[in-house]
This record gives sequence, structure tokens and C-alpha cells, in this order.
Amino acid sequence: MSDIAISIENVSKSYRLGVIGTGTFYGDLKRWWARQLGKPDPYLKLGQVDHGNRKGQTIWALENVNIKINQGEAVGIIGRNGAGKSTLLKILSRVTAPTEGVVKVKGRIASLLEVGTGFHSQLTGRENIYLNGAINGMTRADVTRKLDEIVFFSGVEQFIDTPVKRYSSGMYVRLAFSVAAHLDPDILVVDEVLAVGDVEFQKRCLGKMNDVVGQGRTVLFVSHNMGAIQSLCQQGIVFQRGRMIFSGTQSEAIRHYVDSVNKPEVFLSDASSRPGSGQIRIVKAYLRDADGSPLSAVQSGQDVYICLRYKAGSNYAGGAVKTGIIVYDQQGIAIFTHASVIQGIEFKKVPDEGVFICRIPRLPLPASNYFVECSVKVDNEYSDRVENALNLEVVHGDFFGTGFFPGDRQTMCLVDGEWMLEA
Repeated sequence: MSDIAISIENVSKSYRLGVIGTGTFYGDLKRWWARQLGKPDPYLKLGQVDHGNRKGQTIWALENVNIKINQGEAVGIIGRNGAGKSTLLKILSRVTAPTEGVVKVKGRIASLLEVGTGFHSQLTGRENIYLNGAINGMTRADVTRKLDEIVFFSGVEQFIDTPVKRYSSGMYVRLAFSVAAHLDPDILVVDEVLAVGDVEFQKRCLGKMNDVVGQGRTVLFVSHNMGAIQSLCQQGIVFQRGRMIFSGTQSEAIRHYVDSVNKPEVFLSDASSRPGSGQIRIVKAYLRDADGSPLSAVQSGQDVYICLRYKAGSNYAGGAVKTGIIVYDQQGIAIFTHASVIQGIEFKKVPDEGVFICRIPRLPLPASNYFVECSVKVDNEYSDRVENALNLEVVHGDFFGTGFFPGDRQTMCLVDGEWMLEA
């Protein structure tokens, strides 16, 4: 038990819908008394409907969660928006209390939950550093020893004596992360820190979190960046609708999450309204990995196999068959194309049923949603062509092997390269 840093036992968290305070104790008391007497809410405007009276309506942000995390582990927590990840971190950070269950934490926690958490907007950056140090149980002398390191890492030296209300969101989160990471926490809790900031900041954050883990401390990291999860964490936990649905290695957790994103295959109509002679029709399109397992979504840099199951029509009497795909972005711009003729391949004669497979090594696409058009030709004549045959969902992956990635608007594709310096 001594090596367990965090123990979460049967934890649940519920929220009552429509229950909103007036902002003062007197106002809340007056509203409560009116309800006891069966009178309308005294704070309602004339003609306004009381939408706050939703007695018995609750939602469960977390349900019966059980987790044990050892000291020195870096654990990635992944899941869709609203899955309960941030609620769990708020409970661990004592921002809110669980409705049911027990949380046991060994050591001091430093948290970076969202932009602005833990900072007072009227205070300067320097004053907020001392304030956060005091909250984390450090003396003023302890914070002073760390001050130069914190300020240098954050990159806001010029503005350190400016009230943080004038900071941009990027400056805010840089300073907040620097404070959380440098105040010697036993447990570092980070929620989507890479969502704000440039590539340099992402790299420095991942490097610092690796240093924290290397010192035998514990890191809980929530992110939608699968590449960062893969690079930093050893263990992974997947949440869905308030429940922990998987726990294992980070690779297993990423695979479990990615496979739950959307449907792994699409059945296509062989209607004659589609262009082409119909000698060969594509009846199903799907994605799979190198092991043959179906994929719902693909990580950047992952090998992916685009599979087109076909069926030959009665009018197919043989002939050279060629296949191809075109990948489009959401604006309909063609990102890349690949056809069998590019490799000098044509299938002289195909059986009545089978699967054409296009292997794309190290998928060079950033995270986004793409559409795949597929086509089949027989003797240079279109036999079938299907626009939007397949939805290609790409999630962040560790394409460059460094754990960070370009911003969403910085690139349409990912390309390997190497920088050198010559004097």
C-alpha cells in the first residue's frame, strides 16, 4: 500500500439540474422559504418561467470509479468531451467533493485544470506565484528560491509584474503550468495544457513532465493529443459517460479509445445510379491495421489499410482491373491520391468477390476529419466510383516521435524532415 499515490474507491459525482444560487445567503434563504410556502420564486422576473424547479433531476458526471495509481507513474486519461475526465481531476484537486466514495492521496498535489484556475486576476504574475506557493504549503523562502526558474520557464519575464488579467490565454497557461510544475509537487495533475500554446511550449511542457516522472513523482495527464499520451505516459485510462471503461498500458488505452470513435466500416449500395459500367461494384469500405483488426479512427503516423470489398457483376467477363482512392479534407480539397497504376499494378483478372487493399504507411495527416473517394476501372473504363465512400477520422499521433505536433492551422499534411547547421 505504501507505493500507492492515489486511491479512488467507488467514487461518484452527481449534479442537480436547475439549482442555481442567488449569490447571497439571504437571497437563498428567501427563495427556500418561498418554496416551503408554495409561493413562486421571488427573484423571477414578471412573466418568467421557473426553469430552476427541476426537483429530482440529476446527472451523474462520474459513476462508481475505482482506480489505484502507483507513485512515479505517468497516467494518461482519455475520452470524449463530457466523459468525466475533468470532474475526476477536480475531485482529486479538492475543487469539488465526490457525492459518493473515498479518495486517498499520498503527498502534495499541484493542479493545472484550466486557464485561469488558481490565479487572482487582479494580482501580478509574481504575486500569483507566491500565492500559489502558499496554497501548496510552501514558505516564502521556498518560493523565492524557485522564482527565477519559474519565470524563465514561463517566458513571461517582461510581464511578470503586470496583473494577469492583462495576459493572453497563452501567457496565462504558460505561467500557470510553470508554477504547478516547479513547486515540487508529489503529484502533478494536468488537464489539456497542450490545447493552448505553440509548438515550443508543448515541447517544453512534455519535457518538464518527463522530468517530474523521472524524479519518481506521479503525473495525471488529460489530453486529446494521442501523440503526447503515447510519448509521456506508461499507463492509460479511458472514460466514457462517467465510467472508467478501460485501464491498461497507454498503447492499449489509445487503441481502445480510437476504436470507439465511430463505425469501423461502411456498407455501400450497389445501385446503378452510381457512375460506371457496374462490372465490379464496391460493396463495403473499411479501415484496418497491420494485424487485420478494424479501425474506427487512425492516429497520425500510423500504418493504415484502406480496404474496398467488391463484388463482380454478371457483365464482368474479365479484363485488367485498376483501383484508386482520393482523400479530401472537409472543404473538398484533395489532400492526396493513390492508385494501383502508380505502382505499375493492374489485376489481370479478379475473382467474383474479394478485397482491394491500399496500404498507407505512416499516415501523414494531422488530426481532422477526411473523406475518401474510391474507384475501380476495368480496361481503363470506370466500373464504379463512390464519392465520400468512407469517413477517415484522424486523431493526434506521435508522427515525429517527439510527442508534440504542429497547430491545427499550420499544416495540411505531415512530412518528415531534418534540420542541419553548416558554418
